[in-house]
Amino acid sequence: MISSYWPTHKIRHFLGLVRFSHTLFAMPFALASLLWAANGWPDWKVTALVVLCMVFCRNTAMAFNRLADAAIDARNPRTALRHIPSGILTRKEVLLFFVVNAILFLVATSLINRLAFALSIPTLIAVCFYSLTKRFTAWSHLFLGLAIGISPVGAWIAVRGNFGLEAILLCLALLFWIAGFDVIYATQDQEFDSKEGLHSLVARFGVSKALNLSRLFHGIMLVSLILLEIRYHLGWPFRTALIIVAALLVYLHRFRRSAGLDNLNQDFFLANIAVSVAVFLGIAVSILLPKF
Repeated sequence: MISSYWPTHKIRHFLGLVRFSHTLFAMPFALASLLWAANGWPDWKVTALVVLCMVFCRNTAMAFNRLADAAIDARNPRTALRHIPSGILTRKEVLLFFVVNAILFLVATSLINRLAFALSIPTLIAVCFYSLTKRFTAWSHLFLGLAIGISPVGAWIAVRGNFGLEAILLCLALLFWIAGFDVIYATQDQEFDSKEGLHSLVARFGVSKALNLSRLFHGIMLVSLILLEIRYHLGWPFRTALIIVAALLVYLHRFRRSAGLDNLNQDFFLANIAVSVAVFLGIAVSILLPKF
């Protein structure tokens, strides 16, 4: 029956499937890029379309990930209770969710501008391809970073219809930030990944060396943000944000060294949200303050 096929609890399960709250990692970067490209408050229609594109694109990528990894997730004690392995959602339901969100993303980009629509299919390929990379490369974390990191570039294109160095540097910062904390997150699965023949920096080099690479990635993130300040002189709000971001990254690495894996998720999540929000506020205040 149709009425029982999409009940309210199913919608809640789909939000859980895609970890909707994790949209907060990339969304502030995209909104910062949007404000910067518009040099102030952007058009409400463009803003709404960018937000929708972010949601639809991420939903598509996460649904693909859950479909591609369903069998692997079922064998991993940490992920065995995810929606497909546990039977909360069927493969057919998740596939339908994937197709609907992909179509909605294509429609939304077509309403923005020609370049955004031209890049829509390559974007979907890029964000879905990440899910396959751990099958053949230990550097899959960088592919995840790129899949998420292109969001500021997309937001910039939505406003200006071209590429901008500002958005590219934001992309690099987001790419290496995501890659760095994904390495930390992957330490939870070192034993399982090694046994299954899956690739990650943790499985390849061990926890200690992988965490050193994570620190390197986060160092590159900070350099990318510093280059933004050097090149564009954003001022004290952004410099303050840089200090906050650096402190939060130090906390993340010290926390990972001292805390057990069972405590990783909640504090880890909140600290990373704080990083993203700090970058957004630093750029937003720098762009909007002169207008008041």
